[in-house]
Amino acid sequence: MRNFLMKNGRMPSVRELMKEMEYKSPRSASMLIQNLLDKKILNKRGDGSIQLIQYEPVIDESLREQTMKVPLLGTIACGTPILAEENIEAEFSVSVKLAKPPGRYFLLKAKGDSMDRKGINDGDLVLIRQQDFADNGDIVVALIDDEATIKEIKINIDNVLLLPCSSNKEHKPIILSRDFFVQGIVVSTIPGIEG
Repeated sequence: MRNFLMKNGRMPSVRELMKEMEYKSPRSASMLIQNLLDKKILNKRGDGSIQLIQYEPVIDESLREQTMKVPLLGTIACGTPILAEENIEAEFSVSVKLAKPPGRYFLLKAKGDSMDRKGINDGDLVLIRQQDFADNGDIVVALIDDEATIKEIKINIDNVLLLPCSSNKEHKPIILSRDFFVQGIVVSTIPGIEG
C-alpha cells in the first residue's frame, strides 16, 4: 500500500490492492484493509477513502543488531614484519557478535600473502581481540622488535614458531624464544573494505 501510494499519489482501491497482492478475490483485499484499520495503521475518512497513518513497526530489541566502535590502527604484515602504527586511522562499527564485550578489539589492514591459506589476503581488514597470551594453533598478532606480524603460533618446550600459512613458498617460519609479545588473537577477517 505504501509503495502504491508513493508511486500513484493515492491509496489503492480494493480491486487495485487485490491485483497488486495477486489475490483471487476482492474479499481478501477487503479483509487485509480491515485488519490494517483495526491495527490503526490505516484510517477511514468520512468520505470512505483510506488514509495511511504514519507507522513505526514494533521492533523486538533482542533482534536489533548491536555494534561497538573498533579502531583501525594501521597496516600489518602477513609476511616480513612491519611497524604496526598505533595511531587510529579510522573507526568501524562492528557487531558485538564478532567483537564480544568485555574484550578490547582493534582492526589492522593485512599486507602480503603469507596467511592466504587461512583466508587473510593482502588488503583485508583483520579483527583482533587484544590479549597477551595464545594457545597452540591460534592466529596471532606478534610483536617482534617493535614490529608486528600475523602468523599461526606453535608453542614448543624451548621455543615458539610463528608459521606462515601461504601458497607462496618464499615465506618461512620465524623461530623465537619465549620472550616475545602477543598483541592479540585474530577473531575474523573482513575482505573488501577500504580502510
